[in-house]
Amino acid sequence: MRFTPEIRALDWLVARPIAHRGLHDRARGIIENTASAFDGAMAGGYAIECDLQITCDSEAMVFHDDTLDRLTAERGSLKGRTSADLKAIPISNSSDRMQTLAELLAQVGGAVPLVIEIKSHWDGEDALIRRALKVLESYRGPYGLMSFDPDVIAAVRRYSPDTVRGIVADRTIDPDDHGLSLARRLELRTLSHLPRTAPHFISFYFRDLPFTPVTEYRRTGCPVISWTIRSPAEAELARRYSDQVTFEGFAA
Repeated sequence: MRFTPEIRALDWLVARPIAHRGLHDRARGIIENTASAFDGAMAGGYAIECDLQITCDSEAMVFHDDTLDRLTAERGSLKGRTSADLKAIPISNSSDRMQTLAELLAQVGGAVPLVIEIKSHWDGEDALIRRALKVLESYRGPYGLMSFDPDVIAAVRRYSPDTVRGIVADRTIDPDDHGLSLARRLELRTLSHLPRTAPHFISFYFRDLPFTPVTEYRRTGCPVISWTIRSPAEAELARRYSDQVTFEGFAA
């Protein structure tokens, strides 16, 4: 690991492996992005990566998917439900229910770092950004916000310049990626948005490393974390080109 001044300023981000959506294990009834998964990560001394979605009453919920179908017995869009509705829905194959961001913060209480992904519908809507920043105002533990969407990170920079922010990225080679225009996909692929997003870190898909724009960014002294690592061999490879790994399915 390199120890540049920029990395030293974010030593909490790169000091320990980051448990992807918490330390989850479906076979044991511990499902991603739940209180049980976050308890497991804290018990292991890992940082926590998690995801936020917005509700119809503008609450920030800890959940990855746009829809409820994969992880609950319900169907349809999460965005179309209220936070109270969502908190009442059991997570399939577990004893957990969905949490708000505020509940997650109360659970973690600064014990380990949080790396929080703001999920985007790529429509310019900023309600989730504003709600997340509001909830985080009084939180004293280490955390950073990140997103695949440069507009989200530009908004975080605008609303709260001192909040640690990062870009999640890959090489963006899928022609159907996010249903975006060629111009937007080129912006994502080349990281040409960096002057306006000014991220403190990049979280990059490890199988797409090394990648010249990321290598050049890292040479400036800023940290790169990689995702999603699923074995010790993958971790060894990823650490050649990144400063920390986001992992699941094994003890990193």
